[in-house]
Amino acid sequence: PVGELTVDNGQHVYLRCCTAYQWFLDRVGAVGLAPLQDRLDVPVLDAGGRPGRRLGRLRRTALPVPLHLAASLATYPHLSLAERAQVGRAALALGRLDPADPALDGVDFAGWLRRHGQSPRAVEALWDLVGVATLNATARDASLGLAAMVFKTGLLSHPGAADIGWARTPLGELHHTLAREALEKAGVSCALRTKATAVTRTAEGRWAVRTMAGPHAAEPLEAAAVVLAVPQREAHALLPDGALEDPDRLLRIGDAPILNIHVVYDRKVMRRPFFAAIGSPVQWVFDRTDASGLARLPGAGASQYLALSQSAAHREIDLPAAELRARYLPELERLLPAARGAAVRDFFVTRERTATFAPTPGVGRLRPGAPTNAPGLYLAGAWTATGWPATMEGAVRSGLSAARTALTHLGRPHRDPFPASGRGSPKEAA
Repeated sequence: PVGELTVDNGQHVYLRCCTAYQWFLDRVGAVGLAPLQDRLDVPVLDAGGRPGRRLGRLRRTALPVPLHLAASLATYPHLSLAERAQVGRAALALGRLDPADPALDGVDFAGWLRRHGQSPRAVEALWDLVGVATLNATARDASLGLAAMVFKTGLLSHPGAADIGWARTPLGELHHTLAREALEKAGVSCALRTKATAVTRTAEGRWAVRTMAGPHAAEPLEAAAVVLAVPQREAHALLPDGALEDPDRLLRIGDAPILNIHVVYDRKVMRRPFFAAIGSPVQWVFDRTDASGLARLPGAGASQYLALSQSAAHREIDLPAAELRARYLPELERLLPAARGAAVRDFFVTRERTATFAPTPGVGRLRPGAPTNAPGLYLAGAWTATGWPATMEGAVRSGLSAARTALTHLGRPHRDPFPASGRGSPKEAA
Protein backbone atom coordinates (compact mmCIF):
# COMPACT_ATOMS: atom_id res chain seq x y z
CA PRO A 1 0.00 0.00 0.00
CA VAL A 2 1.16 3.54 -0.81
CA GLY A 3 -1.36 5.86 0.74
CA GLU A 4 -4.70 4.70 -0.63
CA LEU A 5 -3.16 3.05 -3.68
CA THR A 6 -2.21 -0.59 -4.12
CA VAL A 7 1.16 -0.49 -5.85
CA ASP A 8 3.22 -3.23 -7.49
CA ASN A 9 7.00 -2.98 -7.19
CA GLY A 10 6.98 -2.95 -10.97
CA GLN A 11 4.96 -3.77 -14.03
CA HIS A 12 5.14 -7.39 -15.22
CA VAL A 13 3.89 -8.67 -18.55
CA TYR A 14 3.82 -12.07 -20.19
CA LEU A 15 3.48 -13.30 -23.77
CA ARG A 16 1.17 -15.79 -25.40
CA CYS A 17 4.15 -18.15 -25.72
CA CYS A 18 4.36 -18.23 -21.89
CA THR A 19 2.21 -21.32 -21.70
CA ALA A 20 3.30 -22.45 -18.23
CA TYR A 21 2.41 -19.07 -16.75
CA GLN A 22 -0.99 -19.26 -18.44
CA TRP A 23 -1.43 -22.71 -16.89
CA PHE A 24 -0.66 -21.13 -13.50
CA LEU A 25 -3.23 -18.36 -14.06
CA ASP A 26 -5.80 -21.00 -14.97
CA ARG A 27 -4.87 -23.10 -11.93
CA VAL A 28 -5.48 -20.23 -9.47
CA GLY A 29 -8.57 -18.89 -11.28
CA ALA A 30 -6.95 -15.70 -12.54
CA VAL A 31 -7.12 -15.97 -16.33
CA GLY A 32 -9.68 -13.19 -16.60
CA LEU A 33 -7.55 -10.88 -14.47
CA ALA A 34 -4.57 -10.90 -16.84
CA PRO A 35 -5.92 -11.03 -20.40
CA LEU A 36 -3.84 -11.11 -23.56
CA GLN A 37 -3.98 -8.73 -26.49
CA ASP A 38 -5.92 -10.05 -29.47
CA ARG A 39 -2.82 -9.31 -31.52
CA LEU A 40 0.61 -7.91 -30.71
CA ASP A 41 0.54 -4.11 -30.88
CA VAL A 42 3.27 -2.04 -29.24
CA PRO A 43 3.24 1.75 -29.73
CA VAL A 44 6.84 3.05 -29.87
CA LEU A 45 7.39 6.77 -29.33
CA ASP A 46 10.63 8.42 -30.44
CA ALA A 47 11.28 11.39 -28.16
CA GLY A 48 13.58 12.94 -30.76
CA GLY A 49 11.63 11.98 -33.84
CA ARG A 50 10.51 14.35 -36.55
CA PRO A 51 6.90 15.59 -36.47
CA GLY A 52 4.61 13.00 -37.96
CA ARG A 53 7.18 10.24 -37.45
CA ARG A 54 7.42 10.13 -33.66
CA LEU A 55 4.99 7.21 -33.33
CA GLY A 56 5.77 3.77 -34.73
CA ARG A 57 4.08 0.45 -34.04
CA LEU A 58 5.35 -3.08 -33.72
CA ARG A 59 2.37 -5.24 -34.54
CA ARG A 60 1.57 -8.48 -36.27
CA THR A 61 -0.87 -9.80 -38.81
CA ALA A 62 -2.41 -13.27 -39.06
CA LEU A 63 0.09 -14.30 -41.74
CA PRO A 64 2.47 -17.18 -41.02
CA VAL A 65 5.92 -16.63 -39.52
CA PRO A 66 7.96 -14.62 -40.51
CA LEU A 67 5.49 -12.73 -42.72
CA HIS A 68 3.36 -11.85 -39.68
CA LEU A 69 5.78 -9.01 -38.83
CA ALA A 70 6.80 -8.04 -42.36
CA ALA A 71 4.28 -5.21 -42.82
CA SER A 72 5.12 -3.71 -39.43
CA LEU A 73 8.84 -3.81 -40.09
CA ALA A 74 8.43 -2.39 -43.61
CA THR A 75 6.63 0.69 -42.27
CA TYR A 76 8.52 1.10 -38.97
CA PRO A 77 9.47 4.80 -39.07
CA HIS A 78 12.29 4.64 -36.55
CA LEU A 79 14.63 2.80 -38.92
CA SER A 80 15.83 3.60 -42.41
CA LEU A 81 14.91 1.38 -45.33
CA ALA A 82 18.40 -0.14 -45.32
CA GLU A 83 18.24 -0.78 -41.55
CA ARG A 84 14.88 -2.51 -41.90
CA ALA A 85 16.30 -4.81 -44.56
CA GLN A 86 19.27 -5.64 -42.35
CA VAL A 87 16.96 -6.32 -39.41
CA GLY A 88 15.01 -8.79 -41.52
CA ARG A 89 18.16 -10.65 -42.50
CA ALA A 90 19.38 -10.76 -38.89
CA ALA A 91 15.99 -12.05 -37.71
CA LEU A 92 16.15 -14.90 -40.21
CA ALA A 93 19.70 -15.73 -39.05
CA LEU A 94 18.56 -15.65 -35.43
CA GLY A 95 15.75 -18.04 -36.29
CA ARG A 96 18.30 -20.58 -37.51
CA LEU A 97 20.12 -20.66 -34.14
CA ASP A 98 19.49 -23.31 -31.50
CA PRO A 99 19.12 -21.49 -28.15
CA ALA A 100 20.06 -24.73 -26.34
CA ASP A 101 23.46 -24.87 -28.09
CA PRO A 102 26.02 -24.44 -25.28
CA ALA A 103 28.32 -22.56 -27.66
CA LEU A 104 25.86 -19.65 -27.76
CA ASP A 105 25.94 -19.23 -23.98
CA GLY A 106 29.38 -17.61 -23.95
CA VAL A 107 28.75 -15.22 -26.86
CA ASP A 108 27.47 -11.69 -26.27
CA PHE A 109 24.38 -10.67 -28.19
CA ALA A 110 25.74 -7.23 -29.17
CA GLY A 111 28.75 -8.74 -30.93
CA TRP A 112 26.50 -11.10 -32.88
CA LEU A 113 24.26 -8.19 -33.91
CA ARG A 114 27.26 -6.19 -35.14
CA ARG A 115 28.47 -9.13 -37.20
CA HIS A 116 25.03 -9.30 -38.77
CA GLY A 117 24.98 -5.68 -39.86
CA GLN A 118 22.90 -4.12 -37.10
CA SER A 119 23.47 -0.40 -36.64
CA PRO A 120 23.46 1.25 -33.19
CA ARG A 121 20.11 2.78 -34.14
CA ALA A 122 18.64 -0.65 -34.98
CA VAL A 123 19.88 -2.01 -31.66
CA GLU A 124 18.24 0.85 -29.75
CA ALA A 125 15.00 1.03 -31.72
CA LEU A 126 14.30 -2.69 -31.95
CA TRP A 127 16.65 -5.25 -30.44
CA ASP A 128 17.19 -3.53 -27.08
CA LEU A 129 13.61 -2.24 -27.05
CA VAL A 130 12.50 -5.86 -26.73
CA GLY A 131 15.62 -7.38 -25.20
CA VAL A 132 16.06 -5.04 -22.24
CA ALA A 133 12.45 -5.59 -21.17
CA THR A 134 12.64 -9.39 -21.44
CA LEU A 135 16.26 -10.07 -20.46
CA ASN A 136 16.85 -7.16 -18.04
CA ALA A 137 20.09 -6.45 -19.87
CA THR A 138 21.27 -4.56 -22.92
CA ALA A 139 22.58 -6.56 -25.87
CA ARG A 140 26.20 -6.09 -24.82
CA ASP A 141 25.50 -7.69 -21.43
CA ALA A 142 23.28 -10.52 -22.67
CA SER A 143 24.08 -14.09 -23.61
CA LEU A 144 23.34 -14.88 -27.24
CA GLY A 145 21.75 -18.14 -26.11
CA LEU A 146 19.16 -16.37 -23.95
CA ALA A 147 18.61 -13.62 -26.51
CA ALA A 148 18.05 -16.20 -29.24
CA MET A 149 15.60 -17.99 -26.98
CA VAL A 150 13.61 -14.78 -26.40
CA PHE A 151 13.44 -13.64 -30.01
CA LYS A 152 13.03 -17.08 -31.54
CA THR A 153 10.31 -18.17 -29.11
CA GLY A 154 8.52 -14.83 -28.88
CA LEU A 155 8.74 -13.56 -32.44
CA LEU A 156 9.61 -16.47 -34.70
CA SER A 157 7.80 -19.53 -33.34
CA HIS A 158 4.17 -18.84 -34.29
CA PRO A 159 2.28 -15.66 -35.26
CA GLY A 160 0.64 -15.00 -31.89
CA ALA A 161 3.59 -15.92 -29.68
CA ALA A 162 4.45 -12.32 -28.74
CA ASP A 163 0.92 -11.09 -28.00
CA ILE A 164 1.22 -9.30 -24.65
CA GLY A 165 -0.76 -9.98 -21.49
CA TRP A 166 -0.67 -8.07 -18.23
CA ALA A 167 -2.53 -8.00 -14.93
CA ARG A 168 -5.47 -5.61 -14.68
CA THR A 169 -5.33 -6.05 -10.91
CA PRO A 170 -2.43 -5.85 -8.43
CA LEU A 171 -0.01 -8.75 -8.84
CA GLY A 172 -0.52 -9.58 -5.18
CA GLU A 173 -4.06 -10.63 -6.05
CA LEU A 174 -2.72 -13.21 -8.51
CA HIS A 175 0.54 -14.35 -6.95
CA HIS A 176 -0.39 -14.14 -3.28
CA THR A 177 -4.13 -14.05 -2.58
CA LEU A 178 -5.42 -16.40 -5.28
CA ALA A 179 -2.31 -18.59 -5.23
CA ARG A 180 -2.55 -19.02 -1.46
CA GLU A 181 -6.25 -19.84 -1.70
CA ALA A 182 -5.46 -22.54 -4.29
CA LEU A 183 -2.71 -23.96 -2.07
CA GLU A 184 -4.92 -24.08 1.01
CA LYS A 185 -7.73 -25.74 -0.95
CA ALA A 186 -5.18 -28.40 -1.89
CA GLY A 187 -4.37 -28.99 1.79
CA VAL A 188 -1.17 -26.96 1.93
CA SER A 189 -0.20 -25.11 5.11
CA CYS A 190 1.30 -21.68 4.35
CA ALA A 191 3.54 -20.15 7.01
CA LEU A 192 4.34 -16.50 6.32
CA ARG A 193 7.26 -14.54 7.80
CA THR A 194 9.02 -17.83 8.50
CA LYS A 195 12.66 -17.54 7.51
CA ALA A 196 14.51 -20.79 6.89
CA THR A 197 17.97 -20.81 8.49
CA ALA A 198 19.21 -24.37 7.92
CA VAL A 199 18.35 -27.54 5.98
CA THR A 200 19.82 -30.74 7.43
CA ARG A 201 19.45 -34.52 7.26
CA THR A 202 17.78 -36.31 10.17
CA ALA A 203 18.99 -39.63 11.56
CA GLU A 204 16.08 -41.30 9.78
CA GLY A 205 17.17 -39.90 6.42
CA ARG A 206 14.47 -37.24 6.19
CA TRP A 207 15.00 -33.50 5.90
CA ALA A 208 14.70 -30.97 8.72
CA VAL A 209 14.20 -27.27 8.05
CA ARG A 210 15.03 -24.90 10.89
CA THR A 211 13.40 -21.49 10.94
CA MET A 212 14.10 -18.25 12.74
CA ALA A 213 10.44 -17.44 13.39
CA GLY A 214 6.95 -18.69 12.69
CA PRO A 215 5.06 -21.82 13.80
CA HIS A 216 8.05 -24.13 13.30
CA ALA A 217 10.68 -22.07 15.12
CA ALA A 218 10.69 -24.29 18.22
CA GLU A 219 10.93 -27.62 16.39
CA PRO A 220 12.33 -28.12 12.91
CA LEU A 221 9.88 -28.86 10.14
CA GLU A 222 10.52 -32.39 8.85
CA ALA A 223 9.74 -33.62 5.34
CA ALA A 224 10.60 -36.38 2.91
CA ALA A 225 11.49 -33.79 0.29
CA VAL A 226 12.40 -30.11 0.32
CA VAL A 227 12.36 -27.59 -2.51
CA LEU A 228 14.54 -24.51 -2.04
CA ALA A 229 12.67 -21.85 -4.04
CA VAL A 230 14.85 -18.96 -2.90
CA PRO A 231 17.35 -16.66 -4.66
CA GLN A 232 20.71 -18.10 -5.60
CA ARG A 233 22.68 -16.61 -2.68
CA GLU A 234 20.15 -17.79 -0.12
CA ALA A 235 20.17 -21.22 -1.76
CA HIS A 236 23.96 -21.32 -1.50
CA ALA A 237 23.77 -20.54 2.22
CA LEU A 238 21.15 -23.26 2.87
CA LEU A 239 22.54 -26.10 0.75
CA PRO A 240 24.24 -28.83 2.80
CA ASP A 241 27.78 -29.91 1.89
CA GLY A 242 27.96 -32.03 -1.23
CA ALA A 243 24.50 -31.11 -2.50
CA LEU A 244 25.96 -29.45 -5.61
CA GLU A 245 29.18 -29.79 -7.54
CA ASP A 246 30.95 -26.45 -7.18
CA PRO A 247 28.20 -24.77 -5.13
CA ASP A 248 30.13 -21.49 -5.31
CA ARG A 249 29.00 -21.17 -8.93
CA LEU A 250 25.69 -19.93 -7.52
CA LEU A 251 27.56 -16.91 -6.19
CA ARG A 252 28.84 -16.19 -9.69
CA ILE A 253 25.29 -15.77 -11.01
CA GLY A 254 24.97 -12.01 -10.91
CA ASP A 255 21.93 -9.84 -10.23
CA ALA A 256 20.30 -7.16 -12.38
CA PRO A 257 18.22 -4.29 -10.97
CA ILE A 258 14.87 -2.86 -12.06
CA LEU A 259 13.79 0.66 -11.16
CA ASN A 260 10.18 1.80 -11.27
CA ILE A 261 9.04 5.41 -11.39
CA HIS A 262 5.46 6.07 -10.28
CA VAL A 263 3.69 9.30 -11.24
CA VAL A 264 0.11 10.36 -10.46
CA TYR A 265 -1.19 13.23 -12.60
CA ASP A 266 -4.30 15.29 -11.89
CA ARG A 267 -5.68 14.47 -15.35
CA LYS A 268 -5.45 11.92 -18.11
CA VAL A 269 -2.21 12.42 -20.05
CA MET A 270 -1.95 9.08 -21.88
CA ARG A 271 -4.63 7.43 -24.02
CA ARG A 272 -2.97 4.06 -24.56
CA PRO A 273 -2.65 1.31 -21.93
CA PHE A 274 1.12 1.32 -22.47
CA PHE A 275 3.88 2.41 -24.82
CA ALA A 276 7.63 1.95 -25.27
CA ALA A 277 10.05 4.83 -25.86
CA ILE A 278 13.33 5.38 -27.69
CA GLY A 279 15.53 8.46 -27.81
CA SER A 280 14.82 8.90 -24.11
CA PRO A 281 15.85 7.33 -20.79
CA VAL A 282 12.19 6.27 -20.48
CA GLN A 283 11.76 2.62 -21.49
CA TRP A 284 8.17 1.40 -21.00
CA VAL A 285 5.20 3.31 -19.53
CA PHE A 286 1.99 1.66 -18.28
CA ASP A 287 -1.35 3.08 -17.17
CA ARG A 288 -1.95 1.68 -13.66
CA THR A 289 -4.97 3.86 -12.82
CA ASP A 290 -7.49 1.03 -12.59
CA ALA A 291 -5.17 -1.68 -11.25
CA SER A 292 -3.98 0.50 -8.37
CA GLY A 293 -7.51 1.41 -7.28
CA LEU A 294 -7.00 5.10 -8.04
CA ALA A 295 -10.04 5.27 -10.33
CA ARG A 296 -12.29 4.15 -7.47
CA LEU A 297 -11.04 6.62 -4.86
CA PRO A 298 -13.31 9.51 -3.84
CA GLY A 299 -12.02 12.76 -5.25
CA ALA A 300 -9.71 11.08 -7.76
CA GLY A 301 -11.60 12.66 -10.63
CA ALA A 302 -9.73 12.28 -13.91
CA SER A 303 -6.39 11.51 -12.22
CA GLN A 304 -4.09 9.06 -13.98
CA TYR A 305 -1.35 6.88 -12.50
CA LEU A 306 1.57 5.99 -14.78
CA ALA A 307 4.31 3.49 -13.95
CA LEU A 308 7.65 3.63 -15.75
CA SER A 309 9.44 0.30 -15.84
CA GLN A 310 13.21 0.82 -16.15
CA SER A 311 15.12 -2.43 -16.63
CA ALA A 312 18.90 -2.91 -16.48
CA ALA A 313 18.93 0.21 -14.27
CA HIS A 314 22.45 -0.21 -12.87
CA ARG A 315 23.31 3.49 -13.18
CA GLU A 316 20.11 4.79 -11.63
CA ILE A 317 19.03 2.27 -9.03
CA ASP A 318 20.54 4.23 -6.12
CA LEU A 319 19.86 7.78 -7.32
CA PRO A 320 17.78 9.93 -4.93
CA ALA A 321 14.09 10.25 -5.76
CA ALA A 322 14.48 14.01 -6.24
CA GLU A 323 17.12 13.47 -8.92
CA LEU A 324 14.95 10.88 -10.66
CA ARG A 325 11.99 13.26 -10.53
CA ALA A 326 14.04 16.03 -12.14
CA ARG A 327 15.07 13.65 -14.90
CA TYR A 328 11.90 11.76 -15.70
CA LEU A 329 9.10 14.31 -15.41
CA PRO A 330 10.55 16.43 -18.26
CA GLU A 331 11.01 13.25 -20.31
CA LEU A 332 7.34 12.35 -19.87
CA GLU A 333 6.43 15.84 -21.04
CA ARG A 334 8.59 15.33 -24.15
CA LEU A 335 6.79 12.07 -24.89
CA LEU A 336 3.28 13.04 -23.77
CA PRO A 337 2.30 16.61 -24.70
CA ALA A 338 -0.77 16.41 -22.43
CA ALA A 339 1.55 16.06 -19.41
CA ARG A 340 2.99 19.53 -19.96
CA GLY A 341 0.01 21.27 -18.38
CA ALA A 342 -0.81 18.60 -15.80
CA ALA A 343 -0.10 18.82 -12.09
CA VAL A 344 1.81 15.98 -10.42
CA ARG A 345 -0.21 14.76 -7.44
CA ASP A 346 2.31 12.14 -6.37
CA PHE A 347 5.74 10.87 -7.36
CA PHE A 348 7.54 7.93 -5.79
CA VAL A 349 10.09 5.27 -6.64
CA THR A 350 10.35 1.53 -6.04
CA ARG A 351 13.70 -0.21 -6.38
CA GLU A 352 14.55 -3.87 -6.84
CA ARG A 353 18.33 -4.13 -6.71
CA THR A 354 18.29 -7.90 -7.19
CA ALA A 355 15.18 -8.09 -9.36
CA THR A 356 16.48 -10.85 -11.66
CA PHE A 357 19.56 -12.88 -12.32
CA ALA A 358 21.91 -11.22 -14.81
CA PRO A 359 21.73 -12.98 -18.22
CA THR A 360 25.41 -12.36 -18.95
CA PRO A 361 27.43 -14.47 -21.39
CA GLY A 362 28.39 -17.71 -19.66
CA VAL A 363 25.57 -17.69 -17.12
CA GLY A 364 24.01 -20.82 -18.64
CA ARG A 365 26.76 -23.10 -17.37
CA LEU A 366 26.27 -21.73 -13.85
CA ARG A 367 22.51 -22.39 -13.60
CA PRO A 368 21.71 -25.72 -11.88
CA GLY A 369 18.74 -27.94 -12.61
CA ALA A 370 16.11 -28.95 -10.08
CA PRO A 371 17.80 -32.11 -8.70
CA THR A 372 20.77 -31.90 -6.36
CA ASN A 373 23.24 -34.59 -5.29
CA ALA A 374 21.27 -34.92 -2.07
CA PRO A 375 18.22 -37.18 -2.66
CA GLY A 376 15.04 -35.39 -1.68
CA LEU A 377 16.49 -31.88 -1.99
CA TYR A 378 15.55 -29.79 -5.03
CA LEU A 379 16.01 -26.28 -6.37
CA ALA A 380 13.49 -23.91 -7.94
CA GLY A 381 13.59 -20.31 -9.03
CA ALA A 382 13.78 -18.35 -12.27
CA TRP A 383 17.59 -18.44 -11.93
CA THR A 384 17.74 -22.25 -12.25
CA ALA A 385 18.24 -24.01 -15.59
CA THR A 386 14.84 -23.40 -17.15
CA GLY A 387 16.17 -22.36 -20.56
CA TRP A 388 14.32 -19.05 -20.05
CA PRO A 389 15.55 -15.68 -18.80
CA ALA A 390 14.26 -14.38 -15.46
CA THR A 391 10.54 -14.22 -16.21
CA MET A 392 7.30 -15.31 -14.58
CA GLU A 393 7.27 -18.10 -17.17
CA GLY A 394 10.70 -19.29 -16.06
CA ALA A 395 9.62 -19.19 -12.42
CA VAL A 396 6.58 -21.39 -13.07
CA ARG A 397 8.59 -23.82 -15.19
CA SER A 398 11.18 -24.14 -12.43
CA GLY A 399 8.49 -24.96 -9.87
CA LEU A 400 6.90 -27.56 -12.11
CA SER A 401 10.30 -29.12 -12.77
CA ALA A 402 11.10 -29.33 -9.05
CA ALA A 403 7.66 -30.78 -8.22
CA ARG A 404 7.88 -33.30 -11.05
CA THR A 405 11.35 -34.44 -9.96
CA ALA A 406 10.42 -34.65 -6.27
CA LEU A 407 7.24 -36.64 -6.84
CA THR A 408 9.02 -39.05 -9.17
CA HIS A 409 11.78 -39.59 -6.60
CA LEU A 410 9.21 -40.22 -3.88
CA GLY A 411 7.35 -42.69 -6.07
CA ARG A 412 4.17 -40.69 -5.72
CA PRO A 413 1.58 -41.11 -8.47
CA HIS A 414 0.97 -37.79 -10.14
CA ARG A 415 -0.43 -36.27 -13.29
CA ASP A 416 2.03 -33.86 -14.85
CA PRO A 417 -0.05 -30.75 -15.59
CA PHE A 418 2.49 -29.36 -17.99
CA PRO A 419 5.03 -31.72 -19.61
CA ALA A 420 8.68 -30.72 -19.57
CA SER A 421 8.69 -30.21 -23.33
CA GLY A 422 6.45 -27.19 -22.86
CA ARG A 423 4.69 -27.94 -26.16
CA GLY A 424 1.04 -27.20 -26.65
CA SER A 425 -1.32 -25.13 -24.60
CA PRO A 426 -1.72 -25.57 -20.83
CA LYS A 427 -5.16 -27.15 -21.31
CA GLU A 428 -3.81 -29.56 -23.94
CA ALA A 429 -0.99 -30.54 -21.61
CA ALA A 430 -3.36 -31.06 -18.68
